[in-house]
Amino acid sequence: MRMKACRVLIRCAVLAPLISLAVAAPDEERLGKSAGYPIGTRANWFFEERVRVGSFSNLDMLYPHNRLKRPASPLPLPVAAAELKFNYKFEDRTLGVDDFLQRQRITGLLIIKDGEILLERYQYDRQPTHRLLSQSMAKPIVCLAVGLALAEGKIASLDDKVSKYVPKLAGYPYGETSIRNILRMASSVRFKEAYDGKDDLARFSSIRSTRGAIEALRAFTVRDAREGTRFHYASSETVVLAVLIRAVTGQTLSEYLTERLWQPMGAEADATWISDIDGLENALGSFNAVLRDYGRLGVLLANDGAVGGKQILPKDFLLEATDWRKQPDAFAPGRATPYFGYGYQFWTFPGATRRFALLGVYGQSIFVDPELKLVMVITAAAKTASVGKEPLGRERDAAWRGLIRNYGSW
Repeated sequence: MRMKACRVLIRCAVLAPLISLAVAAPDEERLGKSAGYPIGTRANWFFEERVRVGSFSNLDMLYPHNRLKRPASPLPLPVAAAELKFNYKFEDRTLGVDDFLQRQRITGLLIIKDGEILLERYQYDRQPTHRLLSQSMAKPIVCLAVGLALAEGKIASLDDKVSKYVPKLAGYPYGETSIRNILRMASSVRFKEAYDGKDDLARFSSIRSTRGAIEALRAFTVRDAREGTRFHYASSETVVLAVLIRAVTGQTLSEYLTERLWQPMGAEADATWISDIDGLENALGSFNAVLRDYGRLGVLLANDGAVGGKQILPKDFLLEATDWRKQPDAFAPGRATPYFGYGYQFWTFPGATRRFALLGVYGQSIFVDPELKLVMVITAAAKTASVGKEPLGRERDAAWRGLIRNYGSW
C-alpha cells in the first residue's frame, strides 16, 4: 500500500510541471513574471514589454488622475452555474477558450449575456480588483459624454463648429470643424499616428503634457481634404471632444460622467482617468477600470443605454453612434478601413446586424451585440500596438464570430 502511494506521488510530481506548462500564459517571462510583473516608468510603460502587464493594470500609480466614484450599490452581475464553452475556427483549426488564452496575451476575458457572467478569466496574475487600462476604449466613453451634453441642451447641434463653444480654437482647423465630423474622426487635419514615439501623436502628447490641450490642438494647422469626406484615425480629435465637454459643462469628463454614467450603470469600483497639466483627462486613452465594470458598460450599451428599466444614455444618439448605416458611405465597413466601419468614436462590424466595438491598442476591446444582449471584454498586453499586424487581431475576431454562432448566425 505504501509503495502504491509513493508511485501515485511520483506520478503527480511528474504531471505537475506538465500541467503548469499547459496553463501558462504566452510569453510570461518576456512580460516580467519572474520580477512580479513590475510597473514601468513614465518613460517606458507604453513601449517596454517587460513592464507592460504591470503598467497596464497600475497606470494610475504613475500619473495624476481624476476619479469616477462608484455608487453605493453596484449593479448585480450574476454568474452562470457553469462556465460557457464555445468553439471558433482559426487557421483551419477548431479552437476553444483555453486555446485562445494559451495562444494570445490576454490579461482578462469576460463574456456576459443577458446580464449574466458566462465566463471570467484572468492571466499573468491579474485579479478582479486590478484597474485595467482602456487605451482607446476610452474614446467611445468621451462620445457618450457628448451625447449626454447634446441631450441636455448644452450643445445645440452636432453640426455646430467646435469654435462656437471653444473660442480659443477659432481660426484653427480643429475649431473650424463640426462636432459631428470630429466624432467621426473626419476633420481631415493632417495627423500621423504610428505608435513609434516619433509620430504626430508623440508630438501632440509632448505639447499637451507641458502646455495643455488647447496649445496641442492649435499646433496642427494643415487640412488635407474637405472635412467630413473621409475617415482618418487621429487621437487628437477625441481630445477636441474633451475640451468641448469642459467648455459646455464647466466640468471635467470624470466629474460629468460620474453622476450620469458611472454611478447610474452600477459600477462596482472607482475608475480613474489620467489627467494632464490643465486638469483635463487624457481623453484619447488612459481610462482605468476593473474588468467587470467594462462588462457593465458593455451591458448598458447592449441595452441601448438603459439599465433597470431607466434610460440613462440618449438612445437615438447611441444608435446613430454605433450603426454604420446611419453614417455616410465613406464610414461604412470596408470603406473606412478594409474591415471595420466607424461611427461616433465606435468601430462598427460588417454585416446586416448592428454590432460594434470599443477598441484600444495592444488588444483592449469590448465587443457588443445588442440583438443577442451579448458582450465580450478583452484586456491584453499584445506584442504590438496595432494588433492587426499580429495574429491577435484576427483570432480575436474569429473568437467573437464563434461566440456569436453559439447563439445565432453572423
